[in-house]
Amino acid sequence: MVRVLSHLSLWYTPGQRPLAIRWVLIVDPTGAMEPMAIFSTDVERPVALIIAQFVRRWNVEVTFEETRRHLGVETQRQWSDLAITRTTPALFALFSLVCLMAHHLVAMGQALPIRVTAWYRKSEATFSDVLAMVSRVLWAEKYFTNSMDHPQPHALTPEDWEVLLDQLASTP
Repeated sequence: MVRVLSHLSLWYTPGQRPLAIRWVLIVDPTGAMEPMAIFSTDVERPVALIIAQFVRRWNVEVTFEETRRHLGVETQRQWSDLAITRTTPALFALFSLVCLMAHHLVAMGQALPIRVTAWYRKSEATFSDVLAMVSRVLWAEKYFTNSMDHPQPHALTPEDWEVLLDQLASTP
């Protein structure tokens, strides 16, 4: 339960015409959460719809944050804007591919472990957890497979060890 207050106001920027906005103030009556203000330039939009659209934005915001943190979106160090323009869609495609792989693995019965630390507890998986699960499955298939045709353990070559160590060293 929250309390909601809304009204119309004018947003003024020097040198420009005032802009009508609808502001919505959301207050937790228990005081457990900080009050939140959201705004809309569509003054005819119902307050409940403004709040619902803001809440739905959360998944998109989390997606952008996770792709920035784990895939380097917006932090590319190419020399040209054109190179960055080409790289960003590829990184979002990689994000989507990892999520689709994880979705398939979970549907097939693979557990999605949620990694927690003493200082950071969470109840839902983040992209970091999804990426770790997919990486682990891919490593296991490459390096740790056993076959009924070859019951002997798989011996890693020096090249396999180098690749595996590089992958483990780069994992957050």
